[in-house]
Amino acid sequence: MGWKVLTVLGILFTVFIAFFFRNPKRKIPVLQNVILSPADGTIVNVGECEEDRFLKGKALKVSIFMSLFDVHINRAPASGKVLQRSYHPGKFLVANVEKSSLLNEQNAVILETEDRFKILLVQIAGFVARRIVCYAKAGDILEKGQIFGLIRFGSRIDLYLPINVKPMVRVGQHVKGGESIIGYRI
Repeated sequence: MGWKVLTVLGILFTVFIAFFFRNPKRKIPVLQNVILSPADGTIVNVGECEEDRFLKGKALKVSIFMSLFDVHINRAPASGKVLQRSYHPGKFLVANVEKSSLLNEQNAVILETEDRFKILLVQIAGFVARRIVCYAKAGDILEKGQIFGLIRFGSRIDLYLPINVKPMVRVGQHVKGGESIIGYRI
């Protein structure tokens, strides 16, 4: 009846969607003073910067680009309380370029650990990604490795840490959310 092509395309699309929204089990490290990766992806930036919007000072910035083939679930890099959540509409530039941190649609979450250590996570929508989902809200308590959101179809997450964190990742390295160690608090 001529439906073979549409049937095959429908099956391929369904398989891709199931693959994209997968949520594999993760072994959350029980080490003290570690900061975990909030997402699967490739490290595209590691370095000090001025974070003027939320933390108002110097920070260690680690940017993770999530391709269409990475798991897009976002996890808490440490245990703590959500102090603030802030959504900002914007453009949909390719997420692996630096200017996407300023211009693209994004959602910021400030997490504070028990010892008053503040972490800023910024979920950034990309060229294909058009939807940021964040389950965490101000006042919520997140456990290290707990799912707090996701970004659909290719995106980026910027992690801002105090400068006394010793980074353990490098540009080009692939990390896994909730498992890979980004750095150590010193």
